[in-house]
Amino acid sequence: MSFNVAIDGPAGAGKSTIAKAVAKRMGYIYVDTGAMYRAMALYMLRNGVDPADTEAVAERCGGADITIRYEDGVQVVFLNGENVNAFLRTEEVGNATSVVSVIPRVRKKLVELQQALAAENDCLMDGRDIGTCVLPNAQLKIYLTADSGVRAKRRYDELKAKGQECDLKKIQADIEERDYRDMHRETSPLRQAEDAVLVDTSKMSIEEVIERIMELCRERQ
Repeated sequence: MSFNVAIDGPAGAGKSTIAKAVAKRMGYIYVDTGAMYRAMALYMLRNGVDPADTEAVAERCGGADITIRYEDGVQVVFLNGENVNAFLRTEEVGNATSVVSVIPRVRKKLVELQQALAAENDCLMDGRDIGTCVLPNAQLKIYLTADSGVRAKRRYDELKAKGQECDLKKIQADIEERDYRDMHRETSPLRQAEDAVLVDTSKMSIEEVIERIMELCRERQ
């Protein structure tokens, strides 16, 4: 039987960074569900579809073939055969993703792929509704969070390190707006599963968070 770990939490909590590190050290397959939704949002933006136009997105989502493969130990997201890793982390795609991801037909298409991967492999997934909807029977569920100001500063530092001009207050406002949208959406809202372990990373280093989650994995296995 496969061992599944579900990590949920708000934008900027460090889910992807932590999840990738834990999966690598524990020997699990890492499934970046957020990247899959980002690929769908990218597909809509490239095709001139307004992410807020629910009917148009639902109609066009069938044309997006999104797959994940590992190449030289690195997860690669393919959109209709193209490696789109380099295009998935822009602010435009991030904001479009939060809108597109609530559309039922989009979610159904991607959740089926995610569940199939989990059934066959020891894996770790992170997102907004993994423990509550995608993998409700995961052996370990974690709700990873941090203060919105802390999350904004991390994002600000990340963008500045890449040489991009950015405004800290705007980043925090965007994060808080996305939090509200994710927590109040009609379909699969962001919330902590009843059996999830809360891990607040506001005052923790990356290594401390990784060690904490690995400790939980070993306990559950």
